[in-house]
Amino acid sequence: MAELSRRRLLGTGAVAVGGAALGWGAGAALTGREAQAAMPVVPFHGEHQAGIATTPQAHTTFVALDLKPEVDRSTLVRLMKVWTADAARLTQGRGALADTEPDLATSPARLTVTVGFGPGVFRAVGLEDRRPTWCKPLPPFVIDRLEQRWNDGDLLLQVGSDDPVTIAHALRVLLKGARETATVRWTQRGFRRARGTEPEGTTMRNLMGQVDGTVNPRAGTEDFGQLVWNDGAAQPWLAGGTSVVIRRTHLDLDAWDELDRPGRETVMGRRLSDGAPLTGNAEHDEPDFGATGPGGLTVISEFSHIARARSADPRQRFHRRAYNYDEAPAGADVSDSGLIFVAYQADVDAQFLPVQQRLAELDMFNRWSTPIGSAVFAIPPGCREGEYLGQSLLGA
Repeated sequence: MAELSRRRLLGTGAVAVGGAALGWGAGAALTGREAQAAMPVVPFHGEHQAGIATTPQAHTTFVALDLKPEVDRSTLVRLMKVWTADAARLTQGRGALADTEPDLATSPARLTVTVGFGPGVFRAVGLEDRRPTWCKPLPPFVIDRLEQRWNDGDLLLQVGSDDPVTIAHALRVLLKGARETATVRWTQRGFRRARGTEPEGTTMRNLMGQVDGTVNPRAGTEDFGQLVWNDGAAQPWLAGGTSVVIRRTHLDLDAWDELDRPGRETVMGRRLSDGAPLTGNAEHDEPDFGATGPGGLTVISEFSHIARARSADPRQRFHRRAYNYDEAPAGADVSDSGLIFVAYQADVDAQFLPVQQRLAELDMFNRWSTPIGSAVFAIPPGCREGEYLGQSLLGA
């Protein structure tokens, strides 16, 4: 009887534990559903493509593809329709139409998919007359040490999210849809701080420890609209679209380690602690390039990064979204790291090129930074439901 009572007691305990487990599981499932319902979603359809004015996500992967030789305009239209349909579903937390792993699509985490056209697209589909004049490789700069594996491309996929699993799944879906039409040329994966680790609106830091991207037009303002969105004056199909320049820049962190803190701040023209200009008290204070110190020298060197990037012409500005990259080092190096510098502007020639030329000529920061990749793409406008990305170009 004692053994029987013991068994009954254990059995009752097991039931109780099982009930508790069931109760915990139900609660966890409910919490999961609530979390999914609260999961941030970025609208896909609209006047402009998402992923440009969108607050930068923690992770973004850029993939350049080359069209296969036999691709014509109708083939490219089919791909754009597939990509549009899949991206519209994935960004809203739904599996793509032919998704073999739809359960991976349920947490978009601010997923955005942005598509761009390189110069080769216009030649391939017989629309060279609709290619913007700035949609071409950048001219060579004296600081460039470009590696072909990071240059150019016919198509661009920019996929961003706060969750790297979401990005991996979305890219797999999109690239499967393109395998009959294009081949991958290069892939660049970038990252920032995880969402929630810093207050919203905090300017990112690169792997050199520098606050990176202080001077930027604010999304939603008239200034942003004029600098970023193309007005369609030269190419009507591009109205509401933009351009993107992607520069992969290797940072020599090992040599940077040898420079003391005051030296680093002199090179950049900003304090490391908070990103404030050397003549200011807070990050967004206006630099005083004429201020001098006790020895009569300017506080901010004329060869500092912020001095060389600044222009008296307000048109020579653009919207930047920089991402860190960090690869496995080789040999005696401690790191193989850098920056994926991404710039959006209405006109590359008028806005980006003059700034890049000044930086290439006399920026002290060039001692520790080397561009190793470069690509330019035209970003078509967004689309409404029932339309596809690039329709203003390919469907006209």
